[in-house]
Amino acid sequence: MTSYVLDTDTLSLLQRGNAVVGARFSRYDADKVATTIVSVEEQLSGWYTLLRRAKTAADLVPVYQRMSDTLRFLSALPILTFTETAARIYDQLRRAWPRRGRMDLRIAAIVMAFDAVLVTCNLGDFDAIDGLTVVDWSTR
Repeated sequence: MTSYVLDTDTLSLLQRGNAVVGARFSRYDADKVATTIVSVEEQLSGWYTLLRRAKTAADLVPVYQRMSDTLRFLSALPILTFTETAARIYDQLRRAWPRRGRMDLRIAAIVMAFDAVLVTCNLGDFDAIDGLTVVDWSTR
């Protein structure tokens, strides 16, 4: 069972080799830390944008390489999906927090649906959401 779910920013820090996040991540068994399909979507959307902006075949090479690295990294993590339960929670969160980012609320809904803890360095984006437990692995 998953205990901790990395949001997109924390996932990116881990991928870039942040020592503090990496040390925290390494404390847990592989099945205890996951990410969400929303974070996967956000990362892939970024790569698709870079691919569309590439002007030459040579410009594509590093983007495709980094995208491949990202996919290999993500495939090693459990990925929690947007379930019917998450959809209901998301609808409640949208009504309660209409000005919050939709992606953040989708991530929060998934984490709540799986009764897990959200790992984020954006505590201000998530702290006030009732029923959501958050921690920050980016600080000592």
